[in-house]
Amino acid sequence: MHRFAPITNRRIRLALVGCGRISANHFGAIEGHADQVELTDVCDIDPIALQAAVTRTGVTGHASLADMLRHTSADLVILTTPSGLHPQQTIEVAQAGRHVMTEKPMATRWHDGLRMVRACDGAGVRLFVVKQNRRNATLQLLKQAIDQGRFGRIYNVAVNVFWTRPQSYYDQGNGWRGTWEFDGGAFMNQASHYIDLLDWLIGPVESVMSYTATQARRIEAEDSGVAALRWRSGAMGTLNVSMLTYPKNLEGSITVLGETGTVRIGGVAVNEIQHWEFAETRAEDDGIKAASYATTSVYGFGHPLYYENVIQTLRGIAEPETDGRSGLRSLELLVALYRSARDGIQVALPLDC
Repeated sequence: MHRFAPITNRRIRLALVGCGRISANHFGAIEGHADQVELTDVCDIDPIALQAAVTRTGVTGHASLADMLRHTSADLVILTTPSGLHPQQTIEVAQAGRHVMTEKPMATRWHDGLRMVRACDGAGVRLFVVKQNRRNATLQLLKQAIDQGRFGRIYNVAVNVFWTRPQSYYDQGNGWRGTWEFDGGAFMNQASHYIDLLDWLIGPVESVMSYTATQARRIEAEDSGVAALRWRSGAMGTLNVSMLTYPKNLEGSITVLGETGTVRIGGVAVNEIQHWEFAETRAEDDGIKAASYATTSVYGFGHPLYYENVIQTLRGIAEPETDGRSGLRSLELLVALYRSARDGIQVALPLDC
């Protein structure tokens, strides 16, 4: 039971920690909901990034999270910091009595994700984990079709993430990218949202077998990985991820083959419905072309829609679409993939620890 009453008589106050690459998406989403929310503080240890954020937003800047928490009036703190920092920062924010929104992945280690959920439960605050791709119009239609049973029994699923991340990408950001402690590799970072789809769309995974490799980049973690998956439903599938695609991002896709339906959503970031066929047609099938959209951004356009749900949750009129426990389901699958690759074994879910 959360001890904070719904915020109903004013704009919800937000603070953001981590003014790097993804923060622009959050600033844009906040600006788009200016009638409902206001940004009060930003924080970054990099003075250049911090000044750029202060210049854009006009709010108070802080060089440390501890300083910000001592002075902020924010109801919710947004963490867009390196993934390995999320657990401790989440715990600090929760202990300060603030709700938490964290970018993906919520953590890089299973036990850290559990610590985050327990800390927020103990403090009586909300924990939101950003999964903005779920709000893509293309994926909403696929989710609806699956929930309606239009595929019948699902037989096979294929997810491909064929993007490129040059060495210069990993070398920026003070050396944290591609490290095990702060970032993880192609599975944990770049393909995180796609691995989330494997559970959210298809259902609980029974077991995985995977390989990972660092084929070309000078990083600790992997730049490429493949996996075979079996779901509890009996469906089987594959995951194929590479950050070495020449010469630019090529594909982020999911294909679902079922007893009475076949769908492929592709494009650079699951933004195009490329095949949509079912044994029985429905009126909504006429609108599938309108759901596709052009993009060169791998982030998609889901952040404003994600914020809409967070706002409604803090207003007391909705439940969170992706809370801490939902984030744990994705993290559990990610950790299982890494354990399989490390130990050369099939890993069953749920994890024992």
